[in-house]
Amino acid sequence: MTSFEQQIAELRGYLLKFARLQLRNETWAEDAVSETVLAALVKPQSFGNRSQLKTWLVGILKHKVIDALRLHSREVSSADRCEDDDADPLDYIAFQKDGHFTEAPADWGDPQQQLRSRQFFEILEACTDKMPPVQGRLFLMREWLELSSEEICKDLQLTPTNLYVQLHRARLRLRECMELNWFGKVSM
Repeated sequence: MTSFEQQIAELRGYLLKFARLQLRNETWAEDAVSETVLAALVKPQSFGNRSQLKTWLVGILKHKVIDALRLHSREVSSADRCEDDDADPLDYIAFQKDGHFTEAPADWGDPQQQLRSRQFFEILEACTDKMPPVQGRLFLMREWLELSSEEICKDLQLTPTNLYVQLHRARLRLRECMELNWFGKVSM
């Protein structure tokens, strides 16, 4: 095995973790990572050392994840269904008449410093994992894969209103989880 191949093999675990987080399906994640590794090995000259190998592989994997989401968007699993998808424990959050929160969010400190923290991303990932599967998938598609709302609606056959409601709920859940587990420094 060459050094390039060894480096790719060493990053496989990271890629698989990334794919699992995005796809929430072990088989799809394995397929996406396998396709990523194959693409990298078939055209190693495409790498060209213009970035870190990890960054380059994640870029390829993002495209494979998007392809997998599109391919499987019409499949429905029982894990994606909740007994009451419309019920949301965060609906109790009160808003003022002008649309602002009644209670201001906790002080999150210096965002630049927080972003540099590996633990921050571990908590963020754990909070994302705790989201209901549908909300988590939509949030990841929109915010991490940077797909447009129109593209998500088209691919998953959602109305824009439904998408915005799901994203709003996902962000409220993420906010609450981060405030409890990171900014409140309570361990998960």
